[in-house]
Amino acid sequence: MDIDIESLERATLDAVAPAEVGALPGWLLPYDQSTVGRAISAVPLRHDEVHCGLVSTIETIYADRGLMAQFRIADVPGLEPLRQELLSKGYTAQQPTLTLAGLVSQWPIAFPECAAVLSTNPTEAWESVYLSEDFDVVDGANRVRALSRSKCLVYASLSNASGTIAAGTAAFSHGWVSLHGMRTVARERGKGHATALIAALGQEAQTRKMERCFLQVEAGNAPALHLYQGLGFQAVWRYHYWRKTI
Repeated sequence: MDIDIESLERATLDAVAPAEVGALPGWLLPYDQSTVGRAISAVPLRHDEVHCGLVSTIETIYADRGLMAQFRIADVPGLEPLRQELLSKGYTAQQPTLTLAGLVSQWPIAFPECAAVLSTNPTEAWESVYLSEDFDVVDGANRVRALSRSKCLVYASLSNASGTIAAGTAAFSHGWVSLHGMRTVARERGKGHATALIAALGQEAQTRKMERCFLQVEAGNAPALHLYQGLGFQAVWRYHYWRKTI
């Protein structure tokens, strides 16, 4: 699958919406106080011929803002010099994550018996899933804050008699549909609620006549990978977060 790396990375930051985004030639520099790794990690916009000398410059830029620099780097041959530069500066590769891409036309049709509610603004019902006792409260609040700042999201939630049981979002940016923050409360997992959310968001994507899609998921999340691969998503690259141990 031919992937436009730069547009995908720009779409990622449009979705997870850090407080501010800076730039250097060939790089995006998100600035935030957050647990959302994509919202706080410098990322190159290409997978080859990256100027390794900019690592020190990036460190200084973050330090001047009172932030610790970290990097989100794909595990591809063209970025090996960059990874070696980070190793030499004391960074370690953590949290392997897969970027998956696919086509919206491979998503399921919406489930009329389990209709998700879509909104162009975050709702209390949507927020409640991230802030539930099933998830880390600090991380949940950070994700709500980041996703609520986005200007390109549609928010989806699913409820039953017990309350809101699943939530997620789709971003529409730079020609991409991307899924973010897909969550189901513990007691309702394995019942197809994530698929129902994706189906509803897919209808919105079709209304907007958008076909290319992507998402990022931790490499060790086997249930999520099984779900997404069943919807036609394919791994296009793996990345790590490169961080210094404090």
